[in-house]
Amino acid sequence: MQEIALPGGNVGGAVRVGDTVRRPTGPWTPAVHALLAHLAAAGLRGAPRVHGFDERGREVLDYLPGTSYGEQVADDVLVAAMEWLAEYHRVVASYRPQGVVTWRAGRSVLGAEEIVCMHDFGYYNWIGDERGFSGVIDWDLAGPGVPLDDIAFTAWNTAPLAIPLDPAEQARRVSLMAEAYGTGVTALQILERAPVQAERSARVIRAGQVAGEPGMLNLAAVGEPERTERRLADLRVRIPEIAKYLG
Repeated sequence: MQEIALPGGNVGGAVRVGDTVRRPTGPWTPAVHALLAHLAAAGLRGAPRVHGFDERGREVLDYLPGTSYGEQVADDVLVAAMEWLAEYHRVVASYRPQGVVTWRAGRSVLGAEEIVCMHDFGYYNWIGDERGFSGVIDWDLAGPGVPLDDIAFTAWNTAPLAIPLDPAEQARRVSLMAEAYGTGVTALQILERAPVQAERSARVIRAGQVAGEPGMLNLAAVGEPERTERRLADLRVRIPEIAKYLG
């Protein structure tokens, strides 16, 4: 069947074949597939199902129909995404892989207080259809973390805190996220955690580039992780001003 290169993203390599997506794999792929299998068994909507590998060794996943979002997502999309994330965290809490697992960010054991986070829950991985937010793609960076990690990373790239905008508006968006997520997280916690997650993202990208991963090397073409590091330094200066509007 005809292969159609999929637009968007900087890691590259994904193509559509019929109702499936074919993507390059790595040592982390078995862990990600096990996670997606758990989500499928639990009936979580909006996550791609795994269909094995093709003759070229690429993973075969569901194609999620719809369109991707731009950086300035509307409030209703942000709310729907945070509600979905809360449901994902509820579903994944029962998934407890045993022993040392190879994730893209490294080999680790799932801690007692940790869950398997998506770790890349940003607008560029969200899919929408005529009804609004409908799904999440590109799960390769999944791995151990705490729920606040995913929420804070969303605030970094989709509030978005990474860009210097009106601090009152950024505080409003972070507060909206906290309200939509709904359980035990405050806007101030999200704001203060965002730089930690941005720093983690830069660290993972740089480590992948040192290791020669093609996907991470592709990010160098858009100036990563240096761009993230510059934005991170700027956010740390802006946080006190944003915090003033959180009440």
